[in-house]
Amino acid sequence: MLLGLSKIIDCPGQSVPFSVSMDLSDLCYGVSYPVTEPVVASGTVRNTAGVLMMTGEITTCIHGTCDRCAAAFDRDIRFPLDVVLVTEMANEENEDEWVFPLEGDSADLDDIVRTVFVLNLDSKLLCKESCKGLCHRCGKNLNDGPCSCQKELDPRFAALKQLLEK
Repeated sequence: MLLGLSKIIDCPGQSVPFSVSMDLSDLCYGVSYPVTEPVVASGTVRNTAGVLMMTGEITTCIHGTCDRCAAAFDRDIRFPLDVVLVTEMANEENEDEWVFPLEGDSADLDDIVRTVFVLNLDSKLLCKESCKGLCHRCGKNLNDGPCSCQKELDPRFAALKQLLEK
């Protein structure tokens, strides 16, 4: 979807609101497709001293499998949307991922929202930030409580253990 900005390109201080709902269910993240609900982006594009600043937020609910404990989860997410729109890229070799070129007098909201969404996703999908994962010996979910596995002693301390047993 293109957002027309011809009204504010040459008018510092002016702004244009936007709101878009996108289907990103085709977005493959690792081996899963966590986005099954619409991704909603809303905010404003403001001409600040000749620079077009797009600000707002992106919201949705992701459904995934935790990369640490393998439990299914649903999590509401909110990402800030804070990008710069330019009429032409000055140096494409040192391109900033938060700067987007205009297509004529319009911004491509689909490209901007998809890019910002992907760049803000964590590298691992977790059910919660404090997920403890699974026990590497017995496989118990450590979020449900500690397992009954005995800690392995470092083999370098085996001689000390024998002295303590005597």
